Order: sequence, then C-alpha cells, then structure tokens
Amino acid sequence: MTCLMIDIEELDLKKSDIKRIEHPSVGGIILFARNYKNKLQLKNLIKSIRKIKKNLLIAVDHEGGRVQRFGNQFTKIPDMKKIGKIYQKNRNQAKLIAKLVGWVIAEELAEIDIDFSFTPVLDIDYDSSSIIGNRAFHKDVNIISQLASALIEGLNFGGMQSVGKHFPGHGFIKADTHLEKATDNRSLKIIQNNDMLTFKNLINEGLKGIMPSHIIYSSCDQNPSGLSRFWLQEQLRGRLNFKGAIFSDDMTMMAAERFQDSLTIRVQNALEAGCDMVLVCNSPNKIDKLIQELKWEINLESVKRLELMKLNKKKRQKNSLNFCNYNIKEAQAIITEL
Repeated sequence: MTCLMIDIEELDLKKSDIKRIEHPSVGGIILFARNYKNKLQLKNLIKSIRKIKKNLLIAVDHEGGRVQRFGNQFTKIPDMKKIGKIYQKNRNQAKLIAKLVGWVIAEELAEIDIDFSFTPVLDIDYDSSSIIGNRAFHKDVNIISQLASALIEGLNFGGMQSVGKHFPGHGFIKADTHLEKATDNRSLKIIQNNDMLTFKNLINEGLKGIMPSHIIYSSCDQNPSGLSRFWLQEQLRGRLNFKGAIFSDDMTMMAAERFQDSLTIRVQNALEAGCDMVLVCNSPNKIDKLIQELKWEINLESVKRLELMKLNKKKRQKNSLNFCNYNIKEAQAIITEL
C-alpha cells in the first residue's frame, strides 16, 4: 500500500484512470458525487477498481449534512450540529443517535465495499468558520468528544475505522481553505488547551486515522499543519502519542497551492512531514505529472498504519444483525426522521 490517494473522473473507469491506479505510488481512491449514479453502478465501479488493485484503500467524505457524496438509495445523514443540539436536551438520546449514525454509515458503505469515510469532524464550532459551521458537533470540547466517541463506536461495530479532522483545529478561522490561504494567529497554548483536546480525547480511545488542516498556525510554525513536522511529528505523534494513519487533506486546495506552487514539492513535503497518505483530487493532468516526478520510498511503518484502515469484513458480518437493540432498518428510520 503506497502513498497517494487519488480520484477518478466519471461514473466508470477510463483508460487514463486505469493507468493511474496501476502506478506503484497509488494506494487509495477517494470517491465523489460525480462518481455516483446509483448503488448498482457504484458497486460495479468499485469492483472494477479492485480488479486492478485488490487491497487499494477506497474512501469517501460521508459525514452527513452538506458533506455526503452519495444521495438517493443512501440514508440521509443529518449534520453533526443537529446531534449536538439534541445533546443539550437529552444527552443519552444524542449519544445513541450518534452511535446509530456511525453504524448506518459503516453498514451502507461496507455494503458496496468502501473501506472508510473521512469522519468525524472534531473541530470546535466557534460560530465563525465559513466551511466548518454545522459540520461540527458543538462548541464544547467535552460534548464533541462524547458524541464523536459514540459515532466512532458505531463505525467500529460495523467494521469501519474513522478519520478525525482537521488537526489541530479548523473551527476558529472564517476562511475556506478550498478557496483561499488561511492563517490562525492564536498561540500554541490556546490551541493545545482547546482545539487539540478533542483529538487528544479520541486518540486516547483508539482513533486510527487523522487528517490535518491546510491552515498556517503562524505563532507556531510557518507551514500549513499538513506539511509541518512541528504539527505532525512534535505535536501529533510526540505530544499526543498518535500511532495511527495520517491522511493529508487534498493537495490541490487553494490554501496548499498558494503556499507552494509545485504540486510535486507539496506532496513530497507532506510525506516528509509525516503524512502516511496524501490526497490529490480534481486535477487528473496534474496527477499524471505528479506520479512521474514523485520520488518516495515505501515506508513500512506507514504501510502497517494504512493496513489498519481496511474495512474489517469479518467484524462487520459478525455484528450485522443489531446494535444497541436496533436492527439496521430501525436505525435508518430513526436517522431519517431527525
């Protein structure tokens, strides 16, 4: 399993997609709404991908709310802020719903042989971010930690790992890193004592994947966190003792591009900083150039960490009948009614 996660262009594989997937540096595929028509089409697409590389990691952004790539034939997952609001009225009900949401996500994605979703969002809702907003559970670290833990329990029950994002915290700034460069001027101490606590809590509970942001935390380091040894090695691996897989955010996002013009250098820097797998999306011609230019030796420790992100089909099958005294149809109905 190697270091790049790329996307594909359409509803089925083109010759150019196949050629990219075959390249030794490609170890993962992320799917988008443009790749989805219905479940049957998506199953066939994933089968065709796995025929090329059986053990490729296949992932999707399937958080719920406005970030859910697959629509019809999938349960509509609410935004996480809605679960946070339920918590304020009934914490036990909210934690149950979070567990069921995790289980439904795992069941529906596992059914079509997707390994994991890039979820949950662990950012704090400071009521200021243009891109995070209602994707976050709450403004209270303790509530975020409880609800994220419950959602992860549901995912794990379905044989699926989770990816907490966006380390060390994306909720404070207004800027959207998809569209612009973003800087957070707060001190390290403030970030450690607030935003990073959600990550610390979930790491202590066994979180297996983390995605850093593209934000520059200017009082701490001049590199975006996903390209920063300070953040990934000193803080995430060192201070928080994270042993799992680190996935970069998409390296074609504007915040990353404006930091460093060369995609190859950005990817190289992210790998050197400590990312196990780097995402490169929405730029097929740039990917072609990248896979020819990138020089990177396989890191066996990264391979081990990434292998743990594979869907555990045996665990899923063993646990598939019911969870928290609900069967899957009952869980789907509860979530749909929210």
